[in-house]
Amino acid sequence: MTATKESVVLRRESEDPRPGDLVVARNRKYDGTAHWVVPGRYLGNDEFGHWIFQGTNEFISRPGAALYTESDAVLLIPFTGDWVATFYDESHPGGVELYIDLALDLQWRRIRPNVVEFHMIDMDLDVVRTASRGLYVDDEDEFAQHRVELSYPDELCTRMESACADLVAEVGAANAPFDGRDAAWFTLGRTSPSA
Repeated sequence: MTATKESVVLRRESEDPRPGDLVVARNRKYDGTAHWVVPGRYLGNDEFGHWIFQGTNEFISRPGAALYTESDAVLLIPFTGDWVATFYDESHPGGVELYIDLALDLQWRRIRPNVVEFHMIDMDLDVVRTASRGLYVDDEDEFAQHRVELSYPDELCTRMESACADLVAEVGAANAPFDGRDAAWFTLGRTSPSA
């Protein structure tokens, strides 16, 4: 996958998360409306990006929905790319193994000494792998609808569709970081103490 300047996660040392930090992921849509808010705990990074543990029984919400998570998850925020990936464990009630959100404007913002917000714009398209259905692209209808309603620029649509196709190929081939390395991050998340 090719990184563009716009897809690079902002790297401001004072705002980068540190192991044990609470990370509040705040997603919004292209028009600025709120979407999911999901808490997690920063684990560290590797050559692909930042890894965040999101445990079972965490409260998550979006406008019109609120729930407690039913399984552990690990979020990967890549250093480059127009996406974020959430890996789920085998206890996910829907059998979801991997859920990749196509996204823009990935940014960190430290709000307290041990608390960092992660912000992104959710661009509707999702690359999903489940135990029962396998690998597929989801929410193409939402992307088409928002393309008109929210006036997505044509260049942006092409960029998102290309990134989506690249991700399907990468996941399908089990290329890193979709090669099982999330297992070690799950172990770290379950065994390291909270901040």
